[in-house]
Order: sequence, then structure tokens, then C-alpha cells
Amino acid sequence: MSEDNKEIKLHALDYWQVIRNRYGVILLAFFLVFMTATVITYMMPKEYRGTTTLQIKRSDKDDVFREMPNSQGLPYQTFMQTQFAIIESKENLMKVIAELGLVKKWSNVSTPLEAYNRMVRKLKAQDLRGTDLIQITFYDQDSDLAAKIANEVAKAYQDRRIETEQERSREILAQLEMESKAQEQLVEKARTEMLERMKESGLVDISPNGPRWMGSSFETGSGALVMRGKTDEYEAKKEVEGLRTTIDTIMDLDGDQLIKAAVQLGINNPTLTNRYPEYQSAQLAVSSLRASGLGSKHPKVLQAEGTVSDLRAMLVDAVEQTKRNLGTQMKMAEDRLAKVKETKKAAEDETMAEKRGSMAYLAAKDEYELNKTLHAEMIQRIAISKVNEKMPRKTIEFHERAVASPSPAKPNVNLQLAIGAVLGLVFGIGLAFFLEYLDTSVKTLEDVERYLQVPVLAVIPREVGVLHKQSGMSPDAEAYRILRTNIEFNRKSADANSITVVSGGAGEGKSTTLVNLAYICAQGGYNTLMIDGDLRRPKLHTFFDINNSVGLTNYLTTDLMLEDVILQTPVDNLYFMPSGILPADAAGILNSRRMSELIADVKSRFDLVLIDSPPILGVSDASVLASEVDLTMIVIQHRKLPRSMLVRVKQAIENVGGNLLGVVLNNVDVRSDSQYQYYTSYYTYYSPTNTEAKVKSRVHDVEDSYDAEAVEAPETDEVADNEYSDEQY
Repeated sequence: MSEDNKEIKLHALDYWQVIRNRYGVILLAFFLVFMTATVITYMMPKEYRGTTTLQIKRSDKDDVFREMPNSQGLPYQTFMQTQFAIIESKENLMKVIAELGLVKKWSNVSTPLEAYNRMVRKLKAQDLRGTDLIQITFYDQDSDLAAKIANEVAKAYQDRRIETEQERSREILAQLEMESKAQEQLVEKARTEMLERMKESGLVDISPNGPRWMGSSFETGSGALVMRGKTDEYEAKKEVEGLRTTIDTIMDLDGDQLIKAAVQLGINNPTLTNRYPEYQSAQLAVSSLRASGLGSKHPKVLQAEGTVSDLRAMLVDAVEQTKRNLGTQMKMAEDRLAKVKETKKAAEDETMAEKRGSMAYLAAKDEYELNKTLHAEMIQRIAISKVNEKMPRKTIEFHERAVASPSPAKPNVNLQLAIGAVLGLVFGIGLAFFLEYLDTSVKTLEDVERYLQVPVLAVIPREVGVLHKQSGMSPDAEAYRILRTNIEFNRKSADANSITVVSGGAGEGKSTTLVNLAYICAQGGYNTLMIDGDLRRPKLHTFFDINNSVGLTNYLTTDLMLEDVILQTPVDNLYFMPSGILPADAAGILNSRRMSELIADVKSRFDLVLIDSPPILGVSDASVLASEVDLTMIVIQHRKLPRSMLVRVKQAIENVGGNLLGVVLNNVDVRSDSQYQYYTSYYTYYSPTNTEAKVKSRVHDVEDSYDAEAVEAPETDEVADNEYSDEQY
């Protein structure tokens, strides 16, 4: 485990220890607070609850022009909070007060305003988590009246909601009718504008009142002219290109090539058309004559060649004439093309003007259609609103009406008692820690060693009895064995055998501690003498039922022998000197030469001399004894005296030259105080069951110094532990 975890665990144990040590304070505080809460709870006036459950429905009239069915005007939470405010409003509650006559029914109310203030405190409207339902709750000392008020508040809200809805419907209807008239004027204005645009642009719209999405069917003359101009331009360009191709082909040819090309190009000339076949036939005739064997001088050949020459001349003349005609045609075609282009350009300009006019017309038509559509929707809304006005929707639906409750709802007894219990517990624990903070007494061994700078010789458990009156092996004896052992190891020499036991105040258990320590030492074989040096309130003689008439004071003031004042106790090795008759000047008797001689004498006769003394802070007797003996031992009761007083005890001993041996921390609840748990290990070892077994079978294993006869001695009369409690001695 890490150091941090150890520290956390240590603090947790410390807190738990505070609670255990002061559980009485915690229980007392818890009881007082709880009883106070109980009394207050049962004294509070009983109030009954009337609860009405209903559902508020949002009206479609909240937004007349709403298109989406699921759209909302306000967020749901905002809408509901608004309705809660309306339910709890002064206007709504005043109607309830007047309707039920609450001013007369409530005895401690004299005006409607006072009744309203009371209703506001007792009324609550809230929604049920996870649902659309709301609850209207009212508390009153009269069960029937609480139910009536809750129902009446819901009814008043319902009437107000219906009245508000009807008023809103009337206002909306009036507004719609006014807007409809204005929209109708806009429709007429847009229609007039559309007709003017159509007239200005010269358009003929077949369906001017039809919707735009069906298209506009109107005709324009310029459009046809543009199409025709484009066709004429195409034909003129085609003619010019054809003539140019023909001229370019025949321009550089002559003779038969020119004639042949002209024929192939399909030039429309009667001479070429009629004479070219004759020319070809004449050429074939010449070729036939020559093939028949006739010479070039033969008359038939000459005649045939003459015919060919004549026909060629005619054809050449015709082609030349065609060349001249083609040039003229080319110029005419180019002039016609230029004129066609001019005509087409004029048509296009006229068409653009018509387009601009048609666009203005279409825009006016769109405006007209939009206004007409809005006007139609308004008329429809007006019709719907009139129907809704006659048939209003149900805006509130009751799911549960308030009824008289047989049992009161306030105060909530269980809750308030639980709160009282929790507060009592918290207050008790807080008070315990506050007292612990204020407590400056000795709580731990560390406190003793830190403030006194002396060792703790032993830790004596709470409610330890007188050991010599107990039978068998008592677990309480182990603490005194530890004390005996620590005394042996802490005294510097065996000669320092006179010890006085002191305490800061009365009731810290020093006398019981001395008697039990003497008993344990005697059992361990020490020849032990007890001297009752408390000449104010002697107690040692009561532990042994011995007469206190003769003792220390008699020896110090007379010539009695030491043997006359020292008595043998029933315990072996244990002797006792009572205090004797109480003197007037106890400190003077103790601070005498005779007392010093007494201590020196008994030191030589006994192994251990234990002297009881009065509280050191109350009288000077203890300081005198501390200066006379070898060692001084302080008995401190756990959680009793402040630490500052313990420092004064130590200073008182040191101021008279006393030798402080150590401290015995007495009356410690080792079973509940966790920091002393390691001192209780011997309780388990010496538990009654183990003790019986060990006495029977393993007596020889017990510490050698333990008196076997004391273990096996018959039981004496039992004495209750509280008879010799620390508070008594």
C-alpha cells in the first residue's frame, strides 16, 4: 500500500474513531433534532390536495398562412411555460375567486387581493415528464374546496382559451378580408398592365388568362420574314457559289476540252445541247471512213471532216457566248445576295423589337398570375376561417378531474421525519467533530510523549477491577504486568525502588492503579509495600477492608515502631501502611525528617515501595512526596484533563527536584479506540475459555513470576467492577 493510501486510511479511521468515541453526543443530537422535527410536523396544519389533469392542444389558428402541417409557431417548452403563466395569472385566478366566493369561504381573507395572494402560494401548474399532460394542483385545509378550486382554475383557463381563440379568429378573418380586397385591386391592376403590354408589342395571345406553365400561344409576322430571309440568303449564296465554280472551271480551257467541260458542267445552252451530239456523230463518221481504207483526200473523208469543223466552230462560239453570259449571271447573283442580306437584317431587327415587347408582356402576365393565385388562396383561407369560426376546435381535453382527497397531502410525515433524521444525524456528527476540535485533553500516546517528553509506561483499559479480588487469570492483569516490566526497564538502578503515584486531578484512578500494580509486583515475587500518603482523602484501606485508625500519621507524630503500622495483606509479599488519623497540616507532616527516615528505612526492607498521594495540582502534599522518593509516576485519565494541565503536573514535579519515571494512560476504551487495539491482544489470549483450558493444562507455561497459588486459589466474593471504578479513586 502506498503512503498516500495509508494516510487516507489513517484519516478515515480517525474520523470513525471520533464518531465511536462521541456516539452519545451524536445520539442525543439526533434524538433532539428528530423529536423537534416530529413535533413541528404534527403541529403543522394539514392540507389536502386537489389535482386536475388535462391536455392543452395547440390550435392551427396560431398561424393561418402555415403551409407545413407539422410546423409550430413557438417551441413546445416555450408554449407550455406561457400556458402555465396564463393559468397562474391574476386575471384567471380572480375569476375563480369571484366564481367560488373564496373571500367569504376563507376566514382569514378579507379582500380579493388577499385571496389572490393565497391562491398563488397554494397553486402549482406543471407538466408530467415525458407526456403532453399537465397538472393543476391546489392545496387547502378543506378537501372539498381544494378539489373545487383545482377544477375551477382549469375551467376558467378553458373559458379564457376559447374566448381568446374566438377573438383571434375574428381578428384574423377581418384582416384576411381586408387583405383580400387589396389583393383583388392588385390583380385588376396587373391584368390591365398585361393587356397594355400585349397591345404595345402587337402580340396576339390565344390564351391570355391561362397559366404560364401551359405556355403562351401568340404569333408575330417578323418571325416568318426572318425565316424566309434566311432561306433566300441560302439560295442566293448557293447560286453565286455555283456560278463561281463553273466560271473557274472553263475559264482557262479551249477547243475540245472547253466544249467537253461545258457539256459536263451542264451549261444550259441550246447550241451545246443540240449540236454536241451531232459533233460526236461527225467525228465517228470520219473515223469509220478512215477505218474503211479511204485516204485523207477522199471526197467522203473531206466532206465528213468539213462537217466536223463546222460543228466545232459552232460549239466554240456557243461556249464563248456562254462564258460571257456566265459573268453577267454572276454579277446579277451577287447583287441579289446583297439585297437578300439587307432584307434579312431588317427582319431580324424587327424580330428583336418584338421579342423585347413579348418579354415585357410575359413579365406582366406573370405578375398577374401571381396576384391572382394569392387572391384565390386568400379567398380559400377566408372560407376555412368562416367554417372554423362556426365550428371551433377543442383546445383543452380533461383526463382527470379533481376529487376530494380522504387523506392530507401536507405535511408529508414520512419525508419530513426522514429529513429530520438526516439533519439530526448530520448535526450530531458535526457537533461531535466540533467538540473533538475543542477537546484539548489527552487522546493518544503521541499527545503524552509530544507534550510531556516522557514515555508511556502502560495503557490501562476502562473499568478495570481490583485484581486481588478477582479469581483466576484476569485479562486486566496483563496491562499491569506491562507496567511492571516498563518500570523495571526505565528505572536507572535497583536502588531506585521508592515510587509515588500522582495525578493532575481527583478521580483519575491513581489509587486503583497503585493497588493493582502492587498486587502484580507481589505476585512476581517482589516484596512490596504500599503506603497511603494521601492524607486528604485516603482510599487504599478500602481495597483491603482494613481499619485506617493507625498508620503513617501515627508513625510520623509518635514513637511507634515501623512494625506497628505495617500490616500484612491477604496477598503474599504484599504489605500495607494505612494513612492513619488525618492531620490538620498534612504537608507539614510529610515534609519532615521523620518522613525521610521512613522512606529510607522501608527502601532497605522492601523490594518496591509504592506511595499514594493526593492530586498534585490541588495540594502541595504530592510535591513533597515527589521530592522525597526516587521516582514519580503520573496517572493520566484518557480524555479528561487538558494538555496544558499535564504540562503543569510535570513542571510541579520537576520544580521540587522529582524524578519523573513516566506516565500511565488510564481508563482507555481499548475495544472502541482503534489506535489502542494492539494493547488488547492479551484479552483474546486470556479470554475466559482460554483461561480455563490453560489453568488446567498449561499452568507451567505462565510467566515464572506469576503466583501459581493465586491462579488456583478459590474464588472470593465477587465485587462489581464499577464498585472500584476510576471515577471513585
